[in-house]
Amino acid sequence: MSGVKEQGASPQHEPANTRDLGIDLVRFFCLALVVVGHCMMVSPVLHRDGTVTTENTLGEQTWFVPVIWIFMVMPLFFVTGGTTGLQSWRRLKARGGTGFEFAQSRLLRLVRPATALLACMFLGLWAALLLGVDPQVIQLMTAGAGMPLWFLAAYLAAQLNIPLLARFHDRAPWLTLVGLTALVVAVDCFRGVLPSLAYANLVFLWCAVQQLGFLMADGHFAKLSRSSLVGLIVAANLVLGVLTGLGLYSGNMLVNLNPPNLCLLLLGVAQAAFLEMVRPGLHWVAGVRWVRALVSVAGRRSMTVYLWHLPLLVAMSGLLLLTDFPKPAAGTAAWWWARPLVLLGVVTLLLPVMGAFGRLEERPTASVHTRGRPAAAVVTAAVVVFIPVADAAFNGLTLGLLGGGAACFALAVLLLGRMPERVPAGAAERGGLSDGLSDGLSDGLSDGSSGGLSGGQPGGPLPAGPSSASVEP
Repeated sequence: MSGVKEQGASPQHEPANTRDLGIDLVRFFCLALVVVGHCMMVSPVLHRDGTVTTENTLGEQTWFVPVIWIFMVMPLFFVTGGTTGLQSWRRLKARGGTGFEFAQSRLLRLVRPATALLACMFLGLWAALLLGVDPQVIQLMTAGAGMPLWFLAAYLAAQLNIPLLARFHDRAPWLTLVGLTALVVAVDCFRGVLPSLAYANLVFLWCAVQQLGFLMADGHFAKLSRSSLVGLIVAANLVLGVLTGLGLYSGNMLVNLNPPNLCLLLLGVAQAAFLEMVRPGLHWVAGVRWVRALVSVAGRRSMTVYLWHLPLLVAMSGLLLLTDFPKPAAGTAAWWWARPLVLLGVVTLLLPVMGAFGRLEERPTASVHTRGRPAAAVVTAAVVVFIPVADAAFNGLTLGLLGGGAACFALAVLLLGRMPERVPAGAAERGGLSDGLSDGLSDGLSDGSSGGLSGGQPGGPLPAGPSSASVEP
C-alpha cells in the first residue's frame, strides 16, 4: 500500500505500510534536547563540611522561564506517541488482536529496558555504600538519577489506555478531548485542598495530550488552513499567558511539569498545530539520506538513551567531585564553557551502555501465531509495575525502593512472557511477511525494524505504517 488516502479518511480502515519520517525527526530532536538540557542543569557542589548538594544552574537563570516556555517538549512526546500508538492499535485490532495483547506489547517495550537500569543502579549504589560513600550522597544520587522514571510511568499509563480511548475517539473525537480536559481542570481546581489529587493528572493530562495525537493521526489538524493553525497557536499561548499572568499557574513550565497541569495541555495544542504546519519541511529534511540514517540508528536505542543519560551524568559528576579535576563554580563563564565537554562525556559513556543494554528495546522473538498472555497475567504485571512507581511518586525514590522496583519489574517481564505475533490470513501463501505486516505490534518506543523508508504524505493524515525509528523518551 502507498499509505495515501483522501483527505479526512480514517486510517483505521486502511492500515498502510509507510511511516512519517517527520515524526521520527521530531522525536529525535526532542530526545536530544532533553539530554542537552539535563547536562546544563545538573551541578553537584561539594561543601567544606563534606556534604554534597545539587543546583539546577539552568533553572536559576533569569532568562530560563521564557526559554523553557518554548522548549518544554514533553507534550510533543505524547502527541507523537498518540499518533503512532493509535495506528499500532488499529493494525493489531485489524489482525484480531485484543487490548490485552496491546498492553502486553507496550509493557514489554518499556519495562524490559527499565528493569536493567533499576538493577544496575541498585547494585552500583549499594556497592558505593559498602565502600564508604556517605549515605546522604547515595540518597542524593538515587533521587537525581531516578528522575526520568516519572516519564516512564506517565507514558506507560497513557499508552495502556489507548484501546479504551480509541473507542471513545472513534465515536466522538472532540467530545473525548473535552471530557479529558474537564477532568484536568477539575483536578487543578481541587489540588489546593487535596494536594495528592494533583497526581491524578499524570493520567488525565497526558491522556488528553495523547488525544491530540489521535486527532492528528486521523487528519483533523490537516483539514485546517495554515492561517487557522497559526490562530490556534496564538490562541493557546494567549490563554496560557492569561492563566500565568493572573497567577493561577506558574509561568515556569518546569514547575508545571510534575505534577502536570492545564498549562501542559495548552502547550500541547500549540505544539501539535505547529507540528502540522511545518510537516512538509520536516518531511523534506527527514528525507535527506544522512539525516534519515542518523534518526534510524538513534531511534533503535532511544529508550536506552533516555533512561541512562541522567544516571550516567550524575555518576560522572559525582566521581569528578572525588578528583582534582577543575570544577568551576556553577553559573560562571568557565562552567558554561565546560558544558560541551560534559555532553561529550555523557555521549561517550552512553555508547557502551547502548551496546550492552540496547537490545532490550527490540521486540523479543516470538514464534508465528504465538498468542498473548492471559488477561490476568497482563493485569497483574501492570499492577506489579505501578506499585513501586506510585511509592516513588508519593514518598520519593530510595535505594531500597530501587531494589524493590527492579524485582517488581523483573517479575512483570516474567509474567508478560514473549511478544505476541499475529499473521494476517494468506500471508504465508504470499511468501512470508512484508516489513509492515511483520511489525504489527510496532510503534512503541524504539521499534527496531527497518521496514519502509518512504515517508508519509505531508499534506494529509499521518500514515499508519510502522515507525522504525520511533524516538520517544
